[in-house]
Amino acid sequence: MKNKKLLIIALLVVVILIVASMSLFVLDETKQSVVTRFGKPIRTITEPGLHLKVPLVETIHIFDKRFLEWRGDPSQVTTKDKRYIWVDTYARWHITDPLLFYKRLRDERGAMSRIDDVIDGETRTTIASHTLIELVRITNRDASVDPILDVDSSQLESIEYGRRGISKKILEASTERVQDLGLEILDFRIKRLNYVDEVQATVFERMISERKRIADQYRSEGQGEASRISGERQRELQRIQSEARRTAQEIMGRADAKAASVYSEAYNRNTASREFYAFTKTMDTYEETLDSTTRFILSTDSDLYKYLKKIKPE
Repeated sequence: MKNKKLLIIALLVVVILIVASMSLFVLDETKQSVVTRFGKPIRTITEPGLHLKVPLVETIHIFDKRFLEWRGDPSQVTTKDKRYIWVDTYARWHITDPLLFYKRLRDERGAMSRIDDVIDGETRTTIASHTLIELVRITNRDASVDPILDVDSSQLESIEYGRRGISKKILEASTERVQDLGLEILDFRIKRLNYVDEVQATVFERMISERKRIADQYRSEGQGEASRISGERQRELQRIQSEARRTAQEIMGRADAKAASVYSEAYNRNTASREFYAFTKTMDTYEETLDSTTRFILSTDSDLYKYLKKIKPE
């Protein structure tokens, strides 16, 4: 009898524990939940911690409270100027009203599907109403500070929105369409743009041709500048050489004048000096003009002959 009572008590304890475990649940700080009773939503729980529910009657549906990521599939879109491009996009969103979110979308998978439809549709509509240059550029470029561009800023096509403006329009339109879904699209960006394969090669060839033209222009300007510098260098070299020759001639002239002055002074000092000077100059003349094959026809009173006639033949 006593064992039977203990068994009943043990069974009651187990039942109580099972009921308690089914009545309590813990909500993480990154989560929020919707409580349904027989499939009908009755309340929302957003505070983290330990919470109660009616077991077997109420069901807990947990959703993420954090910012969630949406990545679109690259899709082919036509611009206003009939350019076919691939557009790759992404967005960030979060659940603002869990109860409304559950009623309209049920879960995050349903939300992703709905966001796909909304953002993809708004992206196609918005891009189709703008030209390609609006998607590629962010602001109007200033050619005066761009070393690559060789045109006046006034010649560049101006843009009204740019990629940021177009992204903002897509975000605003998408946000307006999901207001009644219990979620909010926080951010939208165009991650990547690219031409379709059919026109990509042609575009690249045109870009290469344009860059070659600019390179040839810079190369031609560089060669012209090099020729100008070389010409100036040659003229400067000729001027320096000319001035150097003139200075050398001036120095040599002054030296010759000084030497002549010294010779004249030495010659006029006295008779012995004059005679010695005449003798040394005559000897220098002999050395410079006479050799074994030289023949002179001189008069007997010549200054060159007066020393020769004093030489006695052997």
